[in-house]
Amino acid sequence: MRVLVVEDDKEMAQTVAVGLRRARMAVDVAFDGPGGLERAVCNDYDVIVLDRDLPGMHGDTVCARLFAAGCRSRVLMLTAAATTEDLVDGLGLGADDYLPKPFDFPVLVARVGALARRAHPVVPPVLRHEDLVVDTARRRASRGDRPLELAPKEFGVLELLLASRGRSVSAEELLERVWDEATDPFTKAVKITISRLRAKLGDPPIIETVAKSGYRI
Repeated sequence: MRVLVVEDDKEMAQTVAVGLRRARMAVDVAFDGPGGLERAVCNDYDVIVLDRDLPGMHGDTVCARLFAAGCRSRVLMLTAAATTEDLVDGLGLGADDYLPKPFDFPVLVARVGALARRAHPVVPPVLRHEDLVVDTARRRASRGDRPLELAPKEFGVLELLLASRGRSVSAEELLERVWDEATDPFTKAVKITISRLRAKLGDPPIIETVAKSGYRI
């Protein structure tokens, strides 16, 4: 799951980013409207957490431009205002959800997770393949009666492979959807993560390497 946080309060932005990363999400951060719009247009985010009062370009304008451009990302708007009129205005611009400040962080994580499940073709909250079970809402995985202790990137790769329902997923797509923009595009991170994930999943192996194509369950 990949998330963009657009928030001009740098301390809050970094706090939100760290918290979402602990929830096993890949997070990019922008601190103004133009920067947020540029990242949102150039990358395929599942969810954009968008502050309304941004320098350079108001959050309402960013949201409206994303909607007009046909952006598939779900938008969660944040604002210090909490009136019914503000809520209606935000949703009318194309936002999918609205959260007033201050907010409880577990609520933010739950809202982001719920929106992410709507960002792409409908995926069940619990993914299964034979004796492998991945609970995307609770961020837990198990095989048989054995809980799997997965690192965030391992969980993200497994989730994406299962959600692809047998489709081969390229290393480039995995890198784009599970890692953030700071990742070196020539890194071997995907290959290393797949190797570690296979070891944790155990036998019989379920992740197949597809020549010149990628990986699939």
